[in-house]
Amino acid sequence: MDNFLKYFYQDVGRVFGALLDIFAAFFNFMNYLFNFPMRLEIIRSYDDGFSTGEWIMLIITEIVLIALAVAIVIAILKLLRKVFRFRVSAKKYDELAKQVRNLQRDLMRANFEKDKLLQMRIAELGGAAGNLDLEIPGEENAEEENGEAADSFVPNENRNTFQSPCIDPSDSRFFRLTSVDNFYKAEYQAPVYDNNITLEAFCEQFRLYAASQLHLYYDIDMMRYFVASMGTSRIIILQGISGTGKTSLPYAFGKFVQLDTTVVSVQPSWRERTELYGYFNEFTKKYTETDFLRAIYEANFYRDPHILILDEMNIARVEYYFAEMLSILEMPRKEEWKVDIVTAVWDNDPVLIDGGSIPIPDNVWFVGTINNDDSTFAVADKVYDRAIPIDLDSRADAFECDPVPPVCISTDHLNQLFDDAKASYHISDEILEKLEDMNLYLIKTFRLAFGNRIMKQIREFVPCFIACGGTEIQAVDFIVAKKVLRKFESLSLGFMKDELTNFTKYLDRTFGYDKMKICKEYVEILKKNN
Repeated sequence: MDNFLKYFYQDVGRVFGALLDIFAAFFNFMNYLFNFPMRLEIIRSYDDGFSTGEWIMLIITEIVLIALAVAIVIAILKLLRKVFRFRVSAKKYDELAKQVRNLQRDLMRANFEKDKLLQMRIAELGGAAGNLDLEIPGEENAEEENGEAADSFVPNENRNTFQSPCIDPSDSRFFRLTSVDNFYKAEYQAPVYDNNITLEAFCEQFRLYAASQLHLYYDIDMMRYFVASMGTSRIIILQGISGTGKTSLPYAFGKFVQLDTTVVSVQPSWRERTELYGYFNEFTKKYTETDFLRAIYEANFYRDPHILILDEMNIARVEYYFAEMLSILEMPRKEEWKVDIVTAVWDNDPVLIDGGSIPIPDNVWFVGTINNDDSTFAVADKVYDRAIPIDLDSRADAFECDPVPPVCISTDHLNQLFDDAKASYHISDEILEKLEDMNLYLIKTFRLAFGNRIMKQIREFVPCFIACGGTEIQAVDFIVAKKVLRKFESLSLGFMKDELTNFTKYLDRTFGYDKMKICKEYVEILKKNN
């Protein structure tokens, strides 16, 4: 043990002794540097023999030493500030961090709104983004010194929607929606829309595309009914026997516009809204997200038209699980189209969840397919009244045609085509008078009437159908059969066959003997089934 202590003293002791000598030497250095009285006494002991040049060298030496002292003091102060810098409390730090995250969310939302406005501007100019002349705010009058206008700001169509960093989806209670955010922040490339097509050409190309690319065959009138219905209502019902292409039609539409439809298979157990929108799991602290919710949320990021299919929607009671959406779409202002998801927003929630709600964009249409058989429920009037029902009872004959490519059309252009049609092809006064006379006839004979909602749909459907290449009487025949005569099913028609026969004669007398074919066929079906 004595030998080790001797070793320790001679080896380790000398090392630490040398370290102490360093600190002692530094202390002596600081003592001599800042001991100005001692140095002044030294100067006085030699100043009698200094020449002019030596005084100059003395002054320079002292200036250097003073500068060195000042530099050391500043360095020590900076070091102390770093070591003993001000620290906020943990609670205050959490509050500040929350404010920063909220500001980031607000910035992302503002960028999102800016991009929507920019895309609308591009769509108005037919996708000619290269010629878009936008001035940077605050620099409207900026000019170059040579008198020429400054370069215009040209947006990049392929830029990312957000510039903020992505969030790890596993850190959010909305895994799928946060993944959608990340995709549109980092990967999404906005398409260049070709907004030069008309509604008539759109329907014709849609039919030829479905036949040549998907081997799905439909009559041109069916395409017109479907597209005109999109200009009339956000909800379309395709009904008929199995195998007639009810699901294939909206599926083909998604392929045609290059944005696949979202198919939601309705289950018999559906009873409430959570089947569509999901719910927050209190145990896992995660939100159970559905395909329906993801599709609605994601549609806010792009301007392509998107169809969401509720496959076999009447296998459960539609008015139970879809009631909230029916009410939301009845709101007159699109800013009010929001669905409540959660009661409060968390810091890392998806960017578009505002106040616990998700906006329902105007580029989404809901298409429900219905099989009328013993295994399904009858659809309530409140659903039919808000939707446009289309019957698919048979398949069209196959035909050959040249391959037709898909289109890339924006919802803004499609909606503008619908608005232009409603402004250009007003339903004629003659037809309006006949419809009013029919309403009085139905009230007197069957005690049925079609109200303001149906009249509004008629006024909107007829112009859209005409713009799609159809005729006014075809449109009236279709919409009256689907929206007005459907109400006959609630009557005891077994005792009213004479009245139905007289109604057929009334249609011939009022609209013409070779007109209103769909209505008359529907009346004949009612007479046979009762």
